[in-house]
Amino acid sequence: MAGTGTAHLRDDGALLRVEDLVVEFPARDGLKVHAVSGISLDILEGETMGLVGESGCGKSTTGRAIVQLPPPVSGSVRLDGTELTALSGETLRKLRPRMQMIFQDPISSLNPRRRVRDIVSEGLDIWKIGDKASRVKKVEEVLETVGIDPANAGRRPHEFSGGQCQRISIARALATEPKLIICDEPVSALDVSVQAQIINLLQDMHHAYGLTLVFIAHDLAVVKNVSDRIVVMYLGKMCEVGDPDAIYNQPSHPYTAALLAAIPEPDPGVRPDPEKVLGGEIPSPLKPPSGCRFRTRCPKAQEQCAHAEPTVREIGANHYVACHFPLAEGEELDFAQVGVGAHIGYDDENDDLA
Repeated sequence: MAGTGTAHLRDDGALLRVEDLVVEFPARDGLKVHAVSGISLDILEGETMGLVGESGCGKSTTGRAIVQLPPPVSGSVRLDGTELTALSGETLRKLRPRMQMIFQDPISSLNPRRRVRDIVSEGLDIWKIGDKASRVKKVEEVLETVGIDPANAGRRPHEFSGGQCQRISIARALATEPKLIICDEPVSALDVSVQAQIINLLQDMHHAYGLTLVFIAHDLAVVKNVSDRIVVMYLGKMCEVGDPDAIYNQPSHPYTAALLAAIPEPDPGVRPDPEKVLGGEIPSPLKPPSGCRFRTRCPKAQEQCAHAEPTVREIGANHYVACHFPLAEGEELDFAQVGVGAHIGYDDENDDLA
């Protein structure tokens, strides 16, 4: 399967380096769900990379595949020079304290039968990091750091709010002092006021512990505030990679422009412009469109988009796009119209897989 290109990969010693990652799941009638199809990305030590896209674009699957839950079908995942896809069993298990995950649903990710102190100390106990007294001290330290009173560590998760449970999840991730943390939509299940608290907490932890973060979200407004670089995904493919300012000020991929246009204005009197709102449904990952996967919803789609898959290419300093016809500076799109190549060879209305 063709990848989207590796032009954006840097040569200055990335902590995490993913190349041509493919993740597929078996489905009915011998078909496969093409969850992630040949993406490549990298992240330097101490950097925060935002991974953004619609629900179903493969961003959470990418995060799980990085930590080998489950392992990808093919591709390379190297953490600090170690090829994770070549490891299994005890060898892979010994590497897990160096990479942790913060899951989307804070409550269901915590064992309801265990007390908070045991949840946070589990990794320390399994790997016997320090003696018992030092482990107790470490648990108290990380709980205080994330804003949970250690005096409440004897309680169980159901006795805490959703925001507090996410703080506990962060404390659990920090306990083993990992080098890499995958944050899988850590604020999407929380109230808006609590979201800001958790984002600020993650940023504080990022600087205090020197963490390297992969921050997964569907909200570009949230990702911009926490990321050093942003990767935009659509239907298992990468669309655009760049610095937050470049992505926001001059998006080059039509899909990125659509995501930015979908950010709501904090004014109840302002209604969305129907010409700027992305319409249609995301195609089925069981039978993705040929060529550019976004072409079925793209107003710039031409016949070339149906027959040739775009590869990632550099269009500016640290700014890359996978599009045959990237947006010009200041160009606006009318999403009420689709291009002439939008449905060539793909009828998503009549196809029972769509």
